[in-house]
Amino acid sequence: MDALEEESFALSFSSASDAEFDAVVEQLLERIPGFNMAAFTTLQHHKDEVAGDIFDMLLTFTDFLAFKEMFLDYRAEKEGRGPDLSSGLVVTSLCRSSSMPTSQNNLRH
Repeated sequence: MDALEEESFALSFSSASDAEFDAVVEQLLERIPGFNMAAFTTLQHHKDEVAGDIFDMLLTFTDFLAFKEMFLDYRAEKEGRGPDLSSGLVVTSLCRSSSMPTSQNNLRH
């Protein structure tokens, strides 16, 4: 991440308002029945009680640097600066081609 990206992130993050935070919490409450932000923020104290991968994923929400990296990756992808995966994709038709020999084409009828 270059200095310009970091400065841009700091400016956009610092301009986030309490209303935006409240909107995120509201979405969490709508999507996760029984979600409790206070309980969520205490997860680090209970890390021995939570499975490793799940705990690591949940901690990324409270770890600022991990959150920042996720935010920058999302923004880069949204702006078209993400990795180009198109060279690794191959599209293959599952339908038979219309260029079949006539003998095979007659078998379809």
